[in-house]
Amino acid sequence: MKTFKILSLLLSYPQAEWVNELDLMEAVLEEEKGQNGSAKQQVADLFQSLRAETLLEAEQTYVGTFDRNPSHSLHLFEHIHGESRDRGSAMVNLIEEYRKHGLDMDAAELPDYVPLFLEYLSQLPDQDAIKMLSEAVDVLALIGRKLEGNNSPYHTVFKVLEGMSPVEAKPLPEVPIREMEETIIQFGPTADGTEPLMVPKPQTAYVRMPESRKAAAAAAGGAN
Repeated sequence: MKTFKILSLLLSYPQAEWVNELDLMEAVLEEEKGQNGSAKQQVADLFQSLRAETLLEAEQTYVGTFDRNPSHSLHLFEHIHGESRDRGSAMVNLIEEYRKHGLDMDAAELPDYVPLFLEYLSQLPDQDAIKMLSEAVDVLALIGRKLEGNNSPYHTVFKVLEGMSPVEAKPLPEVPIREMEETIIQFGPTADGTEPLMVPKPQTAYVRMPESRKAAAAAAGGAN
C-alpha cells in the first residue's frame, strides 16, 4: 500500500527530493482513501507546515521535534523496552522479519525506526501489512499522543495509522528513554554466547547523523 510509503516519508528527515513532491503525495493518499480513510485530510496540517517552511526551517523543526526530545523517539522498542535486554532480542527478531521479505536495511539506522518499519509495510501485501500494523499500534499511538501533547503536526501521521489498524490501541506504561547518543546496540550473541544486550557507552552513536542534519541541529540549538 503506497499510503505507508507516504507516511514513512513524512516521518523522515526532510529532504528536497520528497518535500518538493507534496502535491503528488497528497494525490496518492486521495487515491487510496478507500484503504486509509481520511488520511489526506488528517495530515493536512503537516502538509501545510511543510509548505510554509523553507527546507532549512523544516529540518530545524524535525530536529527539534525528534532529535532534541527523547520522549518523541521514532524507535518503537525504546518506548516499550527502554534499555532492557528485551529490546535487543526484539531488534534481532525484527531484522529477521525484514530479511524474510527481502527488505534491505540501511546500516546507519536501527530496525525499529518508524519510517523504516512503514517502508517495510509498504512492500507487504495489504492484508499482511495491516496485520503487522495492528501488532505495533499500541506504541505508535503512544508516540502520537506525546506529539499531540506538544502540539506537533507530526502527531497526525500516527492518527492515520491508528485509524488504519483494525485493533484499537491500548494504553502503555511509561518507560524511561535514554538519549540515543548514550547507547549502542549489539546484534547477535556476544562472545560468551549470551543474548543481545543494550550496552551503555557515553558519547557513542549507532545512527550517524548526516552533515545537513548536524547543521540543522546546530541552528535549532542556536534558536533556543
